[in-house]
Amino acid sequence: MTTTEAAVPARTAARSASPRDRAATSERVDRLNTASLRRIVEPDTEVAGSIGPGRVIPAELSIAAGLDLELTEEQLVRLSREELASIVIAGIRFEALLMSGFASEIAFAGELTDPRVTYMLHEIGEETRHSRLFVRLVDQLAPTAVNPIDVGVRHWIFRRVARALVRRPVVLCVLVLAGEEIPDLLQKKMVDHAETDPFVREVNRYHRMEEARHLAYARMVLPELWQQASALDRLLVRRLVPLVAQTMFDGIVHPGVFATVGLPAFATWRRAIRTPARVALRREALRPVLGALLDGGVLRPGRIPVGWRRLCGVDAQGSPVES
Repeated sequence: MTTTEAAVPARTAARSASPRDRAATSERVDRLNTASLRRIVEPDTEVAGSIGPGRVIPAELSIAAGLDLELTEEQLVRLSREELASIVIAGIRFEALLMSGFASEIAFAGELTDPRVTYMLHEIGEETRHSRLFVRLVDQLAPTAVNPIDVGVRHWIFRRVARALVRRPVVLCVLVLAGEEIPDLLQKKMVDHAETDPFVREVNRYHRMEEARHLAYARMVLPELWQQASALDRLLVRRLVPLVAQTMFDGIVHPGVFATVGLPAFATWRRAIRTPARVALRREALRPVLGALLDGGVLRPGRIPVGWRRLCGVDAQGSPVES
């Protein structure tokens, strides 16, 4: 059974944020802080190099796989490089939002010596290093695509919604899980594929190494954040966040990428995000987020909201369903 086909395991009731639970979480976060100190990788020196010529990601991992596009090799190379640039730029912007949310939490934290504050500072430092590496990669790719979603009313709405959501700790935590699981799966597949550009493979390997700790932290603190969450925050996690997560996944490669090779931007993009392979990839990427919500007592088997069911392709119990 593949990861995509596997059911989200059934979980039971929520855990309370008792003093004992909080102390246990603090100890686990302290261990993450220690792990963050053991190996600090400076990407400018330890992840040196540059991308090579030609395609940089395998054709079968492209968003265009399954569309049967009639393109020349030159166009396929351009599409590959523009697609990777879109993914990397989306990562830079998401990490900036994540750091903004953490900085806001630190600014208003009641106890600055809390190990959670220390870990957030570690994560901000790690994300800045990742982003510097990603900026270097974008510079090498030299993309020309213009994101048509990045203008007008939709962009205005996105900016305001994003700024509001990242200042709500439990919502930010769930978005961190989504924002880390999506690229983590894409990067794992690229690392494991022989046709990935060697430098791109090294960048992905480096990024996944540190992101594993970030995912662990989000899963650790989610139960206690949920216990502290307001009714509005709980409603947002149950109803709005799955829509945001799908937007994140679908928008990681934006429509303008297709325009660079002469294809109709929105029409091609809409076809691409609806192919069976792309839908399966989305489900594979986001089912671990649903699993974390069930583990943390945020959602319960038998009562999974419709939005999460549609996003992850599961039923109310968390078992996979056929499309």
